[in-house]
Amino acid sequence: MDRDRLKALLEATRAGDLGVEEALGKLGGLPVAELGHTRLDTHRALRCGFPEVVFAPGKTTAELVDIARSVLAHHERLLVTRLDEERAAPLRAALPAAAYHERARALTVGLPGPEEGEGLVLVVSAGTSDAGPAEEAAVTARMMGARVRRLADVGVAGLHRLLGHMELLASARVLVVVAGMEGALPSVVGGLVARPVIAVPTSVGYGASFQGLAALLAMLNSCAAGVTVVNIDNGFGAGYAAALVNRPIAAEVEAPR
Repeated sequence: MDRDRLKALLEATRAGDLGVEEALGKLGGLPVAELGHTRLDTHRALRCGFPEVVFAPGKTTAELVDIARSVLAHHERLLVTRLDEERAAPLRAALPAAAYHERARALTVGLPGPEEGEGLVLVVSAGTSDAGPAEEAAVTARMMGARVRRLADVGVAGLHRLLGHMELLASARVLVVVAGMEGALPSVVGGLVARPVIAVPTSVGYGASFQGLAALLAMLNSCAAGVTVVNIDNGFGAGYAAALVNRPIAAEVEAPR
């Protein structure tokens, strides 16, 4: 159950529109929904500001459908990550409101529009080959309530393509910068902006890139202040972190006392 639903439930109980026993019944499954194969954390949105995200690999199709339906029984939004197109088909059949994002390998329910949301998370990618993790970051940040824009194919091989967008770079609250090969782009961006930069190394590159290890090490050794790094191809982790940084203070979950 998310904060809005819980608030509505409490207000209805206070107003007398909902009986105490009925309210208790609605809260009875909290904070864990037992599915047999999975113990769904139904209080995560209250603690962390967003419901539990479903990681598809390793789960059967039936398990994914069960988990997705359970998430939507408690929340209005659903995000499933690392889902291939073939396995997305039965999920879309079971969830008519679901949308599949092929490049991001993600399935969503309740994805806000591209111009909706707070602040601005700018997802910058070096090359077209880096578009998968970049799109995963963008979808994740949008799901978490951030307004997101994309700036694609502006890698260091043609630096003028990036420098032509200085106003856009400066307008973002936080930037996700995605690059493979030698992984230089986050350092360049970090030297141009006064905002946090979350770097995503990708597994794109020739043999000596070692499936993204070269880019990861380059980003970890960045000389630009303000650059932090997630794991190889982890667009989800970068988008999630960026949305948290982007979130206005008023929208933050109050810490327990």
